[in-house]
This record gives sequence, structure tokens and C-alpha cells, in this order.
Amino acid sequence: MIDLNLGVAYAGAMRWNALFEDMEAQLAEAETLVFESEVSERSRADAASIGLADRLRGSLGGPIGVHLVSGSTFTGILSHVGAESLVVDEVAHQVLVPYAAVSHYSGIGRIAVWESSALRSKVGLASALRGLARDRAPLTVLLAKGESGEQRLPGVIDRVGSDFFDLAVTPPGEARRASGILDVATVPFGALRALRSLRSGEL
Repeated sequence: MIDLNLGVAYAGAMRWNALFEDMEAQLAEAETLVFESEVSERSRADAASIGLADRLRGSLGGPIGVHLVSGSTFTGILSHVGAESLVVDEVAHQVLVPYAAVSHYSGIGRIAVWESSALRSKVGLASALRGLARDRAPLTVLLAKGESGEQRLPGVIDRVGSDFFDLAVTPPGEARRASGILDVATVPFGALRALRSLRSGEL
């Protein structure tokens, strides 16, 4: 004898199975959305913790353009990223640029590299300038002049304070000699736009 209620029970079970499957699908979709939201939020948080120096360190050894607020542009290989300044190697010059003098960069990648050395992270602009003073390196100093202009002074750094340096101004291309000093310029760090080192007989 055929039990007619069996088909009704089976159909009911099928409806329940479909309901449970639909609920499971909705839960899986909700979990996926929550996961994607968490990933997106974590990515935003990670991006918010990235500093400009971290991005610059990610471009070490590669070509970049450094555009100053005063209008000059330096292009070359990024060879050093410090706490307050960077160094670009051009074909004929090596250029130290304080971050505060830059309006924007071109060519830096999206990779960020955090500073692993606590000591290196404390080496600021003053330390770099003291190294140049010790070397008695002939330089051309680019200074702020007016709203967006520049003044260029050739010379040698004599002394470095906490927020200034003294530049013994010399004729272009000449080494520092007491008889050859034209002036001594005391330069606040805030006025410094860049330092270009002597290479290939040029400043």
C-alpha cells in the first residue's frame, strides 16, 4: 500500500533544506562582506601609518624627481633617505635636499620601507651638515629668496649649530682659504633649499 503522506513529508523536507541552504548562503555572504570590510579597514589603517620617508626608502636606488618650492628640480638616483633630508645623485652633482624645501616628488614607488635603526632615525639635517663641515667640502648652497626665488652661494660650511650654519662664501670653484673668503653667511635651516656638492670640476 502506498503511503500518500510520504510525498508530503518529503516535499516539506525539501523546502526546509532549501531554506537552510539559503540561510547558509546568506551567512557566508555576510561573513565575506565583514572580512572584506576588515581587510579594507586594515589597509586604510596601514596606509595612515606610512610616512613620506617610508615611501622614499622604498625608492632607494631608483630614479626620482625632487621639485622644490622655490622652483628648481633635481632628477637622479635616490641614494640616501635621512630623518630630515634626502640625497639625490645627479650625473654631475650630489644634492642634499631638506624635506621642508620640497613641493612634490615624481617617480617614487608605492612600496614603503620602515626605518629599522633607531639610531639612524635620529640623524637629522644638522648631523649631515656637520659631516660636510668636517670634510671641508666645496658646495653651492641654494637659499630661499622672496616668495619663490632662490639665491646661490658657493662656499664651505665652517660651523653648524642646532638650527643654523655658517657658510664661508668663496669665489665659485675655489677652495676655502682665509684670503679668499668673500663673506660669512649665517644661514637658518629654514632658509635652506638644497646643497650641491662639487663633482667633475663644477659646483
